[in-house]
Amino acid sequence: MNRLLFPLLALALPLAACGGAQAPEKTLDQAPLAGASIGGPFTLVNGDGKTVTDADFAGKYRIMYFGYTFCPDVCPVDVQNIGGAMKLLDRQDPALSAKIVPIFVSIDPARDTPDVVKQFTAAFYPRMVGLTGSAEQVDEAAKVYRVPYQKRETPSGYLMDHGRQAYLMGPKGEPIALLPQDQSPQAIVAEIERWIG
Repeated sequence: MNRLLFPLLALALPLAACGGAQAPEKTLDQAPLAGASIGGPFTLVNGDGKTVTDADFAGKYRIMYFGYTFCPDVCPVDVQNIGGAMKLLDRQDPALSAKIVPIFVSIDPARDTPDVVKQFTAAFYPRMVGLTGSAEQVDEAAKVYRVPYQKRETPSGYLMDHGRQAYLMGPKGEPIALLPQDQSPQAIVAEIERWIG
């Protein structure tokens, strides 16, 4: 009898341990950027030439990335990774993906017309929203998102030096976390799921 009892107890103990302690609930109050003064009102122009504001995205999580379409190196890679992460979410968790709007804001409005940003974003992910606007509108948006940028003259024209952070923002426009947009789509998805999965 004892010989039968020990194997059953051995099985029961690990099961009891598994069901015992609950993982603590994660809350957005614990997010890395919770309470940071990042984000705020903006007025820009989308790829269809329509004026949009931050209020148009209320209720949606947002991935905010500032760059420009003539960028020769980091922007296409970063935007490709963000688009790849969204495609991955479309397959793995369509309900979560539907809650998120990836947004690309150009810091080069002189060259990035609405049509140009629309074509650029569509090449990476169909639901990515491309935004541009007047120099003043872009400057104001970059300021509220704490994204530095400046024009740098080159022999063949100019480049735009800029911060390349990708912010995960909440449905009220609150900052949640920085996304690893310079890493793989899987790494971006993992960080998204960490906070809103």
